[in-house]
Amino acid sequence: MTGTLYGLGIGPGDPDLITLKALKLLQAAPVLAYPALEDGDSLARAIIAPHLTTPKIEIAIRIPMTVERAPAQTVYDAAAEEIGKHLDQGQDVAVLCEGDPFFYGSFMYLFGRIAEHFPVEVVPGVSSLTACATALQSPLSARNDILTVLPAPLPSDILAARLRDTDSAAIMKVGRHFERVRDLISELGLTDNARYIERATMAAQKILPLADVPADAAPYFSMILIHKRGQAWK
Repeated sequence: MTGTLYGLGIGPGDPDLITLKALKLLQAAPVLAYPALEDGDSLARAIIAPHLTTPKIEIAIRIPMTVERAPAQTVYDAAAEEIGKHLDQGQDVAVLCEGDPFFYGSFMYLFGRIAEHFPVEVVPGVSSLTACATALQSPLSARNDILTVLPAPLPSDILAARLRDTDSAAIMKVGRHFERVRDLISELGLTDNARYIERATMAAQKILPLADVPADAAPYFSMILIHKRGQAWK
């Protein structure tokens, strides 16, 4: 009998937003794996730290923060091999994923390497998208609205075209692209309908008018929500 790989969505940052199912599997698994900065701490582990009740074998998957895909692919290859050894020995492995594992989640890269060889169960989590909408008290869409999720690193012409063709939009991964995205939103006449939030549900959560965000201060964990009616219920 081999172990089972559990991909646990642990929510956007507030430790209380983990699901009961993910919590039970987290506490039962003898092996814990999680993404971490190449030379620093792991946000995912910090989120679940209050829920750790027993010692575990821990695997820190140190992802290089580079634009090139190759370095990260090598890291995922090595992590999949290390996790596979534990699964071969009959040990269950819980892999942490901030937000939801299949919504821009890093877990999918391990899933693609392991699912053909071992049992895998994925537990959905509260995504950053829904967490931001709730914190902003801004429903994402209603009735027949089209909601578009846009990564901020996309070229400006693509972002503009998508924003023109949708009713509601969430712009993710804003970070260093903030000033360019803010200018684009202004050019499209959508500033009054745009809402900015960073680090949703975390202790450092911040909500600001778009115009008041310093040009170089938006972190990676920031999002801009836009609804062309101002609010979805209108």
